[in-house]
Amino acid sequence: MIKTIKYVFSCFINPKNILVPLSLFALVGCNTTSDNDKESTSVSPVKVTTNNTDKPNIVIFYVDDLGFGDIGVNGAKGVSTPNIDALAHNGINFTDAHSSAATCTPSRYSLLTGEHAFRKKAEVLKGDAPLLIGTEQPTLPKLLKKAGYQTAVVGKWHLGLGDGSKPLNWNEAVTPGPLEIGFDYSFLLPATGDRVPAVYLENHHVLNLDKNDPLTVSYTGKIGNRPTGYENPDLRRQAADDQHNETIINGISRIGHMAGGKSAEWVDEDFHTVFTNKANHFIAKNKENPFFLFFSFHDIHVPRLPNDMFKGKSSMGVRGDAIVQMDWITGQVVNQLKAQGVLNNTLIIFTSDNGPVLTDGYHDEAIQLLGEHKPAGPYRGGKYSAYEAGTRMPTIVHYPNKVSPGTSNALMSQIDVYASVAHLLNLPLANDEAIDSQNHLSAWFNASQKGRTELIEEAYTLSIREHNFKYISPTKNDDGWIRNGKNIESGMMNAAQLFDLANDPSELNNLASAQPEKVAHLQKRIDAIVAQSER
Repeated sequence: MIKTIKYVFSCFINPKNILVPLSLFALVGCNTTSDNDKESTSVSPVKVTTNNTDKPNIVIFYVDDLGFGDIGVNGAKGVSTPNIDALAHNGINFTDAHSSAATCTPSRYSLLTGEHAFRKKAEVLKGDAPLLIGTEQPTLPKLLKKAGYQTAVVGKWHLGLGDGSKPLNWNEAVTPGPLEIGFDYSFLLPATGDRVPAVYLENHHVLNLDKNDPLTVSYTGKIGNRPTGYENPDLRRQAADDQHNETIINGISRIGHMAGGKSAEWVDEDFHTVFTNKANHFIAKNKENPFFLFFSFHDIHVPRLPNDMFKGKSSMGVRGDAIVQMDWITGQVVNQLKAQGVLNNTLIIFTSDNGPVLTDGYHDEAIQLLGEHKPAGPYRGGKYSAYEAGTRMPTIVHYPNKVSPGTSNALMSQIDVYASVAHLLNLPLANDEAIDSQNHLSAWFNASQKGRTELIEEAYTLSIREHNFKYISPTKNDDGWIRNGKNIESGMMNAAQLFDLANDPSELNNLASAQPEKVAHLQKRIDAIVAQSER
């Protein structure tokens, strides 16, 4: 028996195993269940189904803070990503694909609405912020429901909950949320792993909450008697900055204060099985009909607390080990698609919400242990930054029924998933729907096709790509907190910046003074796009 377990675990983490054996679910099954979800989450035997190939299943793997260079096919050092690399080798690996923004909430908003987040003045939300996407607003899951899809979101949310008319009562139905904007099922971290409440929210209700120990959240001052990082620094497993130094849960101080809800607390090290099992249960339940799964990772966002089975599997400490964990999760979900007989007819989009950041509130030695690894590849900047690394994302499309393997250098944007999927399903869009989204289905499905000619990149200023030229608008925003607190070049300057990425991919040679006409033209294009109100 001991030898068997050792063999199974070696298969689990051996980087030569491109896809992880599904039998492992029996060993690491998730015990987190609700009254509405008590069916077994173990993987069923392989079965070929007859899904309508005109309506492929759609799975979006949306990783958090993963840089362009953080995966094997893009040159990662000190960490292996065999499951992600397998998707790239059997699909299209995009080298110039972008999130719409360099931070998480705006990127998620744009992906799900086909609209730039600056139109909503969207910023990174607090843990108790109201729902950012209006319930009347068109969304990608609503679009897919028109075509008969079952829709689910699993993982990090960070798009707000409630209508903002009053503080959220976490002890009752939490609404509106994902179910009100088009998802049939949701299993969430309500905000992020570094913010309270540190509980799971399944559909409208906090999971495993004891009514005799009500949950309360405050972002204005301390509540309850839980220890805090600023009062009890010796209780923390990771040192943290002032923002991340409030209520301690699972040995980690978080942003915000939380009282009660002890029975509902998550354990960060369990995320890999909790979210994987929820996603795989949804796939098994809906394999006979088209489905949309938005798998929104917490990894590799801080706090980075990979499970013990992944510790030491990279040379970069917990950030590298979190990448290994994220790759394992990806392999588990892909294996489930294969086991249920739907992988060939599933459109998988693997990407990230914004660029990499090594120090983002916690001191976990990510900088010290980096070695030769370059999280952003050859690109300048990172998360929060107007430089290319802020939005140039690892992006892979895998769809065996329609997509041949290849590498594409087409200019692509996540915001175009909406209009491209609408075209794929022959669904018309209203004039005020997904107004910034363009149909580039041919480029998503064929590595030799061209993509966009221009796209907006949003950080704390607006930038625009036109072919290989990159223009960054001047701004008076203070970048000290990014430069000093995050160790990232923000790209914010009070003078215009213009780069020729074909000859200068690292954005080192500012051409603005030499090409004033190009600067004026690109600023005019930004102004026109900002003023746009309909498709």
